Amino acid sequence: MQADFWQERWQRNQIGFHQAVVNPYLQRHWPVLTPGSRVLVPLCGKSLDLVWLAGQGLHVLGVELAPQAVEAFFAEQGFEPRIDRRGAFTCYSAGQLQLWCGDFFALTAEDVADCAAIYDRAAMIALPPEMRRRYVQHLTSILPAGCAGLLVTLDYDQSVLPGPPFSVPDEEVRVLWGEGWQVDQVECRDILDEAGKFLSAGAKRLEERAYRLKR
Repeated sequence: MQADFWQERWQRNQIGFHQAVVNPYLQRHWPVLTPGSRVLVPLCGKSLDLVWLAGQGLHVLGVELAPQAVEAFFAEQGFEPRIDRRGAFTCYSAGQLQLWCGDFFALTAEDVADCAAIYDRAAMIALPPEMRRRYVQHLTSILPAGCAGLLVTLDYDQSVLPGPPFSVPDEEVRVLWGEGWQVDQVECRDILDEAGKFLSAGAKRLEERAYRLKR
């Protein structure tokens, strides 16, 4: 899973992973935070969830590899961002929203020292197994103690479809996040009837899970 894979997906507008509505798990299970708290959203794309989080009075730090996604987000929201550089990132800012364009793994502890929470709806399921462990280890190494979070995953027979999105079973979530995080599943739904791509491929189940996290 190389950077140019996602660059090409955005260039070709092959973004079936983008949701046209705010994620319902986010609305149901997002932790209560003090207004003004900062939230990290890895691999954020142009998600409407960013706008919802900002609407809760939070400062949002999204990290996205593809400049097409970042530029589309601000254009579609009608914002004119300020653009500058911060280390390895090109930073787009407007109000309470900051989208940093660059490699997620270039984030440092200093960059996220004031983040009170993390939201992952599409990051972990976008990564193959060998990168998922590195992803969680990196977050664990840079996020501060006490950081809360919400994680959304998919679980299905990976032999049916190669991914992405990848299947991330409950056992894997608990193994990877169990090193330094408290993990609590708050909801699980079989959404196969809503997923034509998986039905057509012959999938027998497609479970979507939401977890609350605590560093």
